[in-house]
Amino acid sequence: MNFLKFNPRICFFLGFAACAGLLAVGAYLQFVEELEPCPLCISQRLAILATGVIFLIAGLHNRGRKIYALCSAAAALIGASVSARHVWLQHLPPEEVPECSPGLEYVFQHFPLADTIKLMLTGTGECAKVDWTLLGLSIPAWTLFAFLLLAGWAGLQFFNNADAV
Repeated sequence: MNFLKFNPRICFFLGFAACAGLLAVGAYLQFVEELEPCPLCISQRLAILATGVIFLIAGLHNRGRKIYALCSAAAALIGASVSARHVWLQHLPPEEVPECSPGLEYVFQHFPLADTIKLMLTGTGECAKVDWTLLGLSIPAWTLFAFLLLAGWAGLQFFNNADAV
């Protein structure tokens, strides 16, 4: 059944626009609302950026729709796994929360790259703090929801039967 017939380029550009919007919200929360991002927040932003770049390249390239769909879905699912860990850390009992680390600037200057990457992907005590909620969900929970939507959107492009224009 050919019920999926949307212009793939437009769909990929819409995915890119969604990622750009998510990054804009993150910038607003950081610079206007003055919520400092923790290591896991920064990792999630990098995953959103990677997903958006893949969507943008797919829209511009206009070939290899299925490969780009798989790559963007993979990037979104990697981001979803980081978001899921962040949500998990936020729901730990206070006595099980890992210790807070030094600031990221200090870590980047004084720690080996492997330790810095490990810190950014596993999170620290400051990652368990909930600074902001909307409808009872924290920023990482909303980001997890957004990543799952982006992965689903990318998956739809894999099965999109329309010819590129």
